[in-house]
Amino acid sequence: MFMVIVSEILLYLCVSLLIGSFLIALVPSSFRPEVNIPRSVQIIATLGIAVFSFAPVLVLIIYLYENMGLSETLQTVLLTFEVGKAWIFTFLVVNVLFIFIVWFDDREKPIYSYIGIIFVVILIMGIGWASHASSLDHVKGFLTHTSHFTAVSIWVGILLVVSWFSKDHSNWLNFLKWFSPVAIICFSITIVSGLILMTFVVEFNEYANAWMLPYGQLLLLKHLTIIPLLVYAGINSILIRKKLFKDNDFNPIPWTRVESILILVVFSITAALGQQSPPSENILKNEGLSKLFSFFYQGQFQQGMNVELVANATGLSLILLAILFVVLTVYSFIKKAPVIVTFILSILFIFTSYLALLLSIQ
Repeated sequence: MFMVIVSEILLYLCVSLLIGSFLIALVPSSFRPEVNIPRSVQIIATLGIAVFSFAPVLVLIIYLYENMGLSETLQTVLLTFEVGKAWIFTFLVVNVLFIFIVWFDDREKPIYSYIGIIFVVILIMGIGWASHASSLDHVKGFLTHTSHFTAVSIWVGILLVVSWFSKDHSNWLNFLKWFSPVAIICFSITIVSGLILMTFVVEFNEYANAWMLPYGQLLLLKHLTIIPLLVYAGINSILIRKKLFKDNDFNPIPWTRVESILILVVFSITAALGQQSPPSENILKNEGLSKLFSFFYQGQFQQGMNVELVANATGLSLILLAILFVVLTVYSFIKKAPVIVTFILSILFIFTSYLALLLSIQ
């Protein structure tokens, strides 16, 4: 499981870096900071997609190997299972993209970047084909997962490239003029498609009940992590714009880097989420309660119970404390505190808001 989680995180990063590098190359130099993305990064990211997307296939091969033998297992998994066929498709596209990147420099002509973007979108479609949502509903699941992954990759890809490969922060105001609307659109698509994907396994009215299982616990943590991510997005798009109007020498890059690290946390939770059994009565009976839920839940568990939130002094105090951490995050930026301080405040917000909810369960 750990191997699959790590490989999925790295897969998200590879796809995001690739599409981000192609997109930023299309932006006129006066509307972005000077960015230098080594060709080696693009090549490694391309090869990484083939390697890291193979992890679920490898797990399936290992699972079936003892009963079927290596040769028959490979043939069955790669040619019969959707995840295997999708990986073959991904592998073939990766090879073409690898040759394209080696032969053509996307910085020389815009057409090369457009072609690169098309290849990456095709790869995202291949990943969507192999997704869990697609296995549940071929058309709706495929379209939802693909749109979700594409929107995330565009938003995160540009952010990663600008945060970690910029030589300076020149033209940052011009960069924010177009990136902020793009980020808002991508984030909106991500939220809508993410909620649709959630309904494939958890109905809205069963959301709180899912907290009793590891899947639900991770889902809750993922949603709570998105809140400080939104705070950083607001800082990086609104407050930093105001700061740069007053102080041209202010360097916003450390703040975008912290936002990208928080996104990596969301990626990690998402990858772990994909390895958990979706909520159901049978899963609860067979696997039992989540250890985290058991640790924090103060009441007596009974089969068939419904999770209900009830206002109490402890929960309300923790909610107020969580809100305070959000306010302090913004205040720390205004007072020019080290970026690491705001990151710690974000982690404290996630922890206290999580406790507030778990300790309010009846």
